[in-house]
Amino acid sequence: MAARSSTRKAVQQVTQRLYLYRVGGAQRGYAAAAAAEADQDVVVVGGGPGGYVAAIKAAQLGFKTTCIESRGSLGGTCLNVGCIPSKALLQSSHMYHDAQHNFKSHGVNVGSVSIDLPAMMQQKDKAVTGLTKGIEGLFKKNKVTYVKGYGKITSPNEVTVELLDGGSQTVKGKNIIIATGSAVKGLPGITIDEQKVVSSTGALALKEVPEKLVVIGGGYIGLEMGSVWGRLGSQVTVVEFGDAIVPSMDAEVRKSFQRSLEKQKMKFKLKTKVVKVEENANGGLTLHLEAAEGGSPSTLEANVVLVAAGRTPFTKGLGLEELGVKVDKFGRVEVDHSFKTSVPGVFAIGDVIPGPMLAHKAEEDGVACVELIAGKAGHVNYDTVPGVVYTHPEVASVGKTEEQVKAANIQYRVGKFPFMANSRARSIDDAEGMVKIIADKETDKILGVHIMGPSAGELIHEAVLAMEYGASSEDIARVCHGHPTLSEAVKEAAMATYDKPIHF
Repeated sequence: MAARSSTRKAVQQVTQRLYLYRVGGAQRGYAAAAAAEADQDVVVVGGGPGGYVAAIKAAQLGFKTTCIESRGSLGGTCLNVGCIPSKALLQSSHMYHDAQHNFKSHGVNVGSVSIDLPAMMQQKDKAVTGLTKGIEGLFKKNKVTYVKGYGKITSPNEVTVELLDGGSQTVKGKNIIIATGSAVKGLPGITIDEQKVVSSTGALALKEVPEKLVVIGGGYIGLEMGSVWGRLGSQVTVVEFGDAIVPSMDAEVRKSFQRSLEKQKMKFKLKTKVVKVEENANGGLTLHLEAAEGGSPSTLEANVVLVAAGRTPFTKGLGLEELGVKVDKFGRVEVDHSFKTSVPGVFAIGDVIPGPMLAHKAEEDGVACVELIAGKAGHVNYDTVPGVVYTHPEVASVGKTEEQVKAANIQYRVGKFPFMANSRARSIDDAEGMVKIIADKETDKILGVHIMGPSAGELIHEAVLAMEYGASSEDIARVCHGHPTLSEAVKEAAMATYDKPIHF
């Protein structure tokens, strides 16, 4: 019996070694053999959230890995000119707004409060620089080769890089991952100069607070940046072509959200198209508007216009057409369930493929893609990718909206709990909003969770975890939550879904 067991183990060891050799050296011991065909096991084009995470994970799995990034600093749009700097300014502007409007009711008298915009921008830049340098440190720690330059895929195993410091370099790899992210979506008749007509990039670096700011687009980015400058003193008007802001949001929550923003003096022009933007005689800007469904044209004055009408996959100069990589009508790279493109050995992740254009979704793509290359069971559940609007109040959601559940003809129950009935929210005087849970009527399985209120972006992850494991609303309701906490609102909403809440 012992001899048979020993023989079985020996066969398993040999089989495992042969498999690892075949997938290109998933262990360092086989990297040299793989190098006979290609210098690197994995080459990642793009150093944003999807790309740098994929590169680090690949190195951790034993692959010889190179990451190519054209910006000159890692972290992509998110870290450099997106998620991170916008959250820094949202926090700073919120503190200023609190000092102006809320401190006194808490017994804190501060006298006159003013803005030091250069200092505010410096704090933002410090956060960005620290984080980008941190990723470089992680590359060194995990032995990821970092190449600064513009990469073009010239063959299924080769990337030619125009280096930022001059010259060019060819990087060969057994597997190439496209992780080039997305770019600002332009609009006809509007030229972005990043001075007066700005994208989100320019909106993060304005030299002064504009008297009048017009935001074109009522999505996540536009509402967040509108909130920043509105708190600092701008008169903000949001012009949206559709009939609602953030169309992906649950309608009931969206209505409450818009009312909250309107109370903050943000104005909205829905079902309105911006035809063109031009400078006027006063040195400002004039927007020429049309009703989306017909009607008389009108104009709107502004000092700064923010174009926030969405983003588009960034694949310019990658050489996809010459290589034969298929893209859809929206310019997104077509991939299968393993992130494989139409060209063997070339993969794609993040904003360049279908799915929500979110940094955390790109990170999950990156990990799963590399795990699949290594022969592991990489997987991303796109039904449990949360979305967060970092305004105040925050709005966070995961899963289906009530409208989607109705459209699918699913019998369901809804449970709601207002933060006004939550002791922690009342004690900190921040009780606007609610938690809404949608569950299957027969099985009680949670189908969607929508939160508007304080720290919604943190609270949503209890729901994400619950949905990932197929939990029922009763499962959440029967878990003991600390008191007093905001998370008790999630528990009470769950109680309201399958039975009745206690505190409302």
